[in-house]
Amino acid sequence: MRVTQMMLSQSSLRNINQGYNRLATIQDQLATGKKITRASQDPVVAMKGMRYRSQVTEVEQFKRNLSEAYNWMDTADATLDKGTEVLQRIRELATQAANDTYNPTERANVAKEVAQLREHLESLGNTKNSNKYIFNGTNTTNAPIQNTTNLDRGIQALFDGTIPDLATVEVVHNGKIFKHVGTENGQHIFQDATQTTPAFGDANFNAGAIRLIIGQDETVTFLQPNRAHDPANPASQEVLTTAVRSNDIVVANANAVSVNSQSVEIELLKGVSVPVNINPSSVFSNALFGDLLRLERALEDGSVKGTELSGYIDNVFGHIDRFVTERAELGARINRVQMIENRLMEQEVSANRIMSENEDAEMEKVIIALMTQESIHRAALSSGARIIQPSLMDFLR
Repeated sequence: MRVTQMMLSQSSLRNINQGYNRLATIQDQLATGKKITRASQDPVVAMKGMRYRSQVTEVEQFKRNLSEAYNWMDTADATLDKGTEVLQRIRELATQAANDTYNPTERANVAKEVAQLREHLESLGNTKNSNKYIFNGTNTTNAPIQNTTNLDRGIQALFDGTIPDLATVEVVHNGKIFKHVGTENGQHIFQDATQTTPAFGDANFNAGAIRLIIGQDETVTFLQPNRAHDPANPASQEVLTTAVRSNDIVVANANAVSVNSQSVEIELLKGVSVPVNINPSSVFSNALFGDLLRLERALEDGSVKGTELSGYIDNVFGHIDRFVTERAELGARINRVQMIENRLMEQEVSANRIMSENEDAEMEKVIIALMTQESIHRAALSSGARIIQPSLMDFLR
């Protein structure tokens, strides 16, 4: 085969150009620190890189979710802590006032402080985190306690027509919530909301229902079955009947405190969502504010004896227990979130390592390759200069 000067020149230039391409590739690796800059350079690395980057991005989003979960839980925990302190202070005040050495004026002064503490609890119920109400379930844009007048409508509201549907109200007495079930002889009957049977109208309703009977003259009677009743002993009462002071019940709108108990869940791992709020109806409820209003009225009522105040103290203890129970349950979830955080940190390290192994260039090898290719390029240029010698045309001028 005849080898011409043109063939030698074209071959030399082609090899030099290929050397430039290899130098450009190595230069890209040095500049970016990545094995490839275009998917066409290595489709397998590119496809794996997309999957690994998705994993890293997912972990980063879960870390942001963790921050949001901690904000919710820390705010709720701090609020429950303050609420517990308020209730403990109310219990201390009620215990002091239960001493019959306190005169009516002193008890009235105690009632003023209890009123201020109750209002503080109302503000705690409307606590916000990142402009979201944390004690209103999934309805985070609306305050759970919007109109405090709905917490106490007054007993006459049951008869003066201002409440057209009594099913929309709740009556609070002695730590219990009573709902309207019927009317007899102009008297309204309210049954313990936790008692599902017997229902109003059943044959055994009068003997088995825990209920309040409220008359238009503001007479209130509390009736409950005598658990110690012995059918064989007719002398034992079957139903216990107790007269209740009219100022010892509180009539409130059923929605005065939101009962939205839907969980606000945040996904912290793929397929793992954790509720970050508490059940607000377990702590902030008509029962809580109703019992505190009852305590205020009892302290302001000069006819109430110290021994009668012990019942109110027991009610406050019950609400403290609910706060502590909810806080304990919240603490257990915080511990779980912390374990999820540890697991997430391990996943982040693993995902970043795998992604780095897949697409990051080994700088030592790249630098060696650069020096090698540079030497090859210089040799190619030198050999090309020797091969492309003057031709016959240079002598025919």
